[in-house]
Amino acid sequence: MSRPFFMHNVLLYPQISMEKNGSSAEGFLLVGLSDNPHLRIYLFLLFLAIYAATVIGNIILITVCICEPRLHTPMYFFLVNLSFLDICYSTVTVPNMLVQLLLAGRRISFLACATQMYSYLLLGCTECVLLAVMAYDRCVAISFPLRYVVIMRKSICVAIGACCWLSGMLTGMLVTVFTLQVPLCTSNVINHFFCEATALLKIACGDTFLAETVIFSAATVVLLIPSFVILFTYISIITTILGIRTDEGRYKTFSTCASHLVVVVLFYSTGIFLYMKPVSKNSANQEKLYSLFYTVTPPMLNPLIYSLRNQEVKMALQKIAKRHIAHSA
Repeated sequence: MSRPFFMHNVLLYPQISMEKNGSSAEGFLLVGLSDNPHLRIYLFLLFLAIYAATVIGNIILITVCICEPRLHTPMYFFLVNLSFLDICYSTVTVPNMLVQLLLAGRRISFLACATQMYSYLLLGCTECVLLAVMAYDRCVAISFPLRYVVIMRKSICVAIGACCWLSGMLTGMLVTVFTLQVPLCTSNVINHFFCEATALLKIACGDTFLAETVIFSAATVVLLIPSFVILFTYISIITTILGIRTDEGRYKTFSTCASHLVVVVLFYSTGIFLYMKPVSKNSANQEKLYSLFYTVTPPMLNPLIYSLRNQEVKMALQKIAKRHIAHSA
């Protein structure tokens, strides 16, 4: 029976027994996605293309939103934040994964591992809260169009954006500190493609109850609560859409929100499956699969969805392109 591409025989990698928290001296060995040298080449090309598309797509979206005055609205302010987040989020994990695919595993220092874990958590938690804020913004715009400019004025948007980033910083710091305090003394081999908190707990030899409780509590705050916020906002949005008399109006309003909903379902569902179950319940292969969907797919899809399905962005792109051609002529 063939194994999934992300399955590994961890025994192939040298395991170094460590004293309590001795990993800080030895560092870690990240196993990566596959030990098949031929498959690694194809995976490298695939994820290189995805990463390039993610970075280029999000940079284009940020540029369009900044350069086009008509897009200087709350919706696009939050979209610029989301695109910047996605670039950083992918950069924290994907380049390191590409190196692993070339080298069949990569050693990483304790400090680099801690930095990667904190950066990943900071950006991921911030995005969870930001997606809920974007859903609320759409709800206000559709349900209260006449009061939208007052409710979502510039000072409020900046304050909300700052709170999103602050929540990510605090949550990421909390989870990172409690995860790294667990004694790691059985092996320095992490069966994952980056320093993910639950993967690190799998090589712990001490009691992980407190760290798992902190992870579960953090996931409740940044995953479950925003999920319910989004659910209630979309119930309100759908109620408002059903009250629109014209079919064209219904379609235009629903298409604006449907794209956001696709990303939200993918992002939150994989995050909940990964972080709201006990560490022992997830196999290493499941964690890798969930992490791929959680870290690689949404950052690539966001610029495609928000540009290809957004008439305002498409018109702004055409306008900038025409302006550039006119200046070049």
